[in-house]
Order: sequence, then C-alpha cells, then structure tokens
Amino acid sequence: MDSWVVNLVAILAGLSAAGMGWYCGVIGQQITYVTLADGRRQERAIPLFFRMLLPLCHNVRPLIRRPAFDKARDMAARQIVSGGFEGLLSADELLSLKILLPLITAPFWFLLVGMACSTGGNYLRQMMPLLLAVGPLWFYVYPSFWLKKAVAVRHHSIQKALPFVLDLLTLSVEAGLDFMTALQRNTERRTLDPLGEELLRVIREIQVGKTRREALRDLGRRVDLPDLRSVVGALVQADELGVSIGAILRIQADQMRQRRFERAEKLANEAPTKMLMPLMLCIFPCVFLILMGPIVLRVVRQGF
Repeated sequence: MDSWVVNLVAILAGLSAAGMGWYCGVIGQQITYVTLADGRRQERAIPLFFRMLLPLCHNVRPLIRRPAFDKARDMAARQIVSGGFEGLLSADELLSLKILLPLITAPFWFLLVGMACSTGGNYLRQMMPLLLAVGPLWFYVYPSFWLKKAVAVRHHSIQKALPFVLDLLTLSVEAGLDFMTALQRNTERRTLDPLGEELLRVIREIQVGKTRREALRDLGRRVDLPDLRSVVGALVQADELGVSIGAILRIQADQMRQRRFERAEKLANEAPTKMLMPLMLCIFPCVFLILMGPIVLRVVRQGF
C-alpha cells in the first residue's frame, strides 16, 4: 500500500513537472506586440516569468484597486506609457506582479537557502535570516527595476535620434514644406524607432481631430524626456506666437547637438574614475605577479 502511494505521488509529480514544462514552452514561443498608431504591430520583449504570471494577476486586482495604491498605480501607468508598453501591460498587472513574484518564488528560495545553510558553515547559518529576506525583497522590486531600465533604454534611443530628426525637419521646412508634411515624410522614410513611433502617433492624433498644440503637449507628457519636452515647448510656443517653425527647429537642433556633445564630454571625463577600480583589482595584481613573481619564487626556493 505504501509503495502504491509513493508511485502515485511520483507519477503525479512527473505529470505536474511535464505540464509546467509544456506551459513554459508555449509561453516562451509567444511573441508580444504593441499596436502602433497606424495599425502596425511592433514587438516588445517582456520577461518570460512575467508572461507566465499575467493570467493570475486578476486574482490580486481587488487588492491593487484600493486607494492606498493610487499613487503607485499612477506612477506605474506613466512609466508603462513612457516605456512603450501601453496596451500590452497595465499598471494593475505590474503591481500585481510585484506581489505575485515574491509569493510564488519564496518557497523555492527558502528551500534553496535552507539547503545551502545546512551544508555550509556557521557563518552561513548566522546569515540565514538576511539571506531569506533578500530573495523575496529582490523579486518584489524586480518588476519596477525592469520597467525603469526599459524606459531608460527607450529614452536613450529617442535622445540619440532627436538631433538628426530635427535636422531633417529643418531642411524640409526651409525647403518649402509645411511642418506636418515634413513630419509625415520623415516618419515614412526613416527606419521605425521609438522616436518614429511617437511622431507617428502625433500625426494620427492630429488627423483624427486633435489640434497640433495638444498633440505635441501629449507627446511631451507621454515620453517624459527633458530634451523632447524642451523641443515640444518651443514648438508649441512658436505655434502660439506665430514664429517661424524653421527657425525654431534650427535652434533646437543646434541645442540638441550641443547637449549631446556635453554628455559625451561628461562621460569621457568620468571614464578615468570608473576605470580606477578595475585597474586596482585586475591590472595592478597582474603586473605585480609578472614583475615580482620570479623574485618571490627564487626567494622561496632558496629558503627551502
């Protein structure tokens, strides 16, 4: 009877592991997309573990909907839009992942820490409470960390492409095209990047009836990048005062190039400081071993 129960448990455990493997394989093969303003779909990478837990997020939604989470939910919603995941991931789902990840991974983490501390020395046993707390805490902050990194990558891409796009718009407007036509041709002929996606949305919003000022202001709020907000503010002000768009675009393009040069100069000045620690940890010991190694080896041999 006991052997029959053990065999049954083993079979059920094997079936459960096989089912989880099949589910992970199916989820891993799926490609997540966002729909752009013109109807095209653009791939957006979401971690596999997030996609596995998204079907469970509705169970935590009543808790996330409480007033205590309003501020966190608004901040998450802004970051999701700024990172380009609008329509693919909601603020409720992100906050739900921050709760589900520690709850689901905690048993496995506790088991792993317990096994390591049981086979380790007294030092690991003394550090066991800290190790037990580190895992759930990391899984709690990881969704926010991942989203901030995605926003930073998208902002870097927009920041890098902005001076070039402003130069093209300046040339087009000074050649006789109006601003909207120049903007539309720019988005059609360039490779689609994060800045192109945002400009395409601006064009579609204006086409469906939103004013140019409102569409540009929404662009600045949506992306939440200081350089882009500066350009948007200048364009909106030029539109309100009737100033030439071409002159404003040329001034903004020069300013963006100057800021890019200053950022590059700042990074170059920070390089020696960042290289100091690797230099001390890696290169100096190697030089010491190469120069002093033979001398130390000879002294040791003579001593013996």
